[in-house]
Amino acid sequence: MSDPILSQDSVRLADGPVSRDDAIRAAGAILVERGAVEPAYVDAMLEREGSVSTYMGNFLAIPHGTNDAKDAIKASALSFIRYPDAVDWNGDEVRFVVGIAGIDNEHLEILSKIAIIFSDDDEVAKLVAAGSAEELYALLGEVNEG
Repeated sequence: MSDPILSQDSVRLADGPVSRDDAIRAAGAILVERGAVEPAYVDAMLEREGSVSTYMGNFLAIPHGTNDAKDAIKASALSFIRYPDAVDWNGDEVRFVVGIAGIDNEHLEILSKIAIIFSDDDEVAKLVAAGSAEELYALLGEVNEG
């Protein structure tokens, strides 16, 4: 059995406000901790954000590395951080930062599942209201289902 794309220890509640770049670094650091990416991938996440915003709407941003950083990915994985206050994401408000690393096209299915969750205002409200990282993980559990 391979590791789930989103593991419970990769879902975190942040305890304070941060800058956009710090939020990207935090999401990338979780991917590094999991052994999914090399540290250079985090730099590529920042590089991509400098050229194209990864803000998706509904308080969600999905930072990910540039195509040049594919060699820094060792396994497909996700990190998920909820912030108590909105992060200023180039003028947009972000409460959820999902770091993503994908091998081949494995991440595309995951992205579509996240998009479905975040297209539903009721689901987003549940994620905002979740009282713990465990509760967040339970709400997000379907992204791991095949």
